[in-house]
Amino acid sequence: MGTGMDRHMQAVIFDMDGVIFDSERLVLDCWEEVAVKYGFQGIREVFLPCIGTNAVKTKEIVMNYYGSGFPYEEFRQEASVLFHERTDQIGLPIKKGVRELLDYLKNRGIPTAVASSTRLEAVASELRQAGLYEYFKVVMGGDQLKRSKPEPDIYLMTCDKMGVSPQLAYAIEDSYNGIRSSYSAGMKPIMVPDMLPATDEMREKSIVVLENLLMVKDYLEEMDRRGDFS
Repeated sequence: MGTGMDRHMQAVIFDMDGVIFDSERLVLDCWEEVAVKYGFQGIREVFLPCIGTNAVKTKEIVMNYYGSGFPYEEFRQEASVLFHERTDQIGLPIKKGVRELLDYLKNRGIPTAVASSTRLEAVASELRQAGLYEYFKVVMGGDQLKRSKPEPDIYLMTCDKMGVSPQLAYAIEDSYNGIRSSYSAGMKPIMVPDMLPATDEMREKSIVVLENLLMVKDYLEEMDRRGDFS
């Protein structure tokens, strides 16, 4: 990937958790706190495959791991209360380079969107609280469609709403499921690892793996200077 079709960049679509916000570690902290309280073992092992999926898929993964007797709704609700207690006052921590990259794309006239597996109401609320919502032409949540990442549906729907071709859009993702989703949609995935390191599969499916969003900005600026998109 990345040679013949980079002549034009129509859009950049961001995942949210782990890309825009440093939220996945906080969610895991809350899960672990509730797990310790009730004596559930292996919570980190079951949490990692849930990264990048929606609420329905997360429940399926957890229930498959622990069995039908696991009190998932109570567990999820208690962890959610903890999460909101910690974020309602100060908001979610923003990842390094978010504003710089968004300002660069805005000044360059390249439209952006969010395609998150989190439910839309929470996505919109968190982006607004951080003062980032207005940057995005389209904001999509995982409850707006049936099939979650790693299926390509959310990226295809986001591109459709933006009126752009997936082949001419970049996706910025931190999770394996997100890279698989955007790759399957025919997009150009950029991986910025968060809790999950880049594997051989991720390097194969991504056009590049970069450490943070400032490096993504530098990468796109260099492509721009070379005339690789216009």
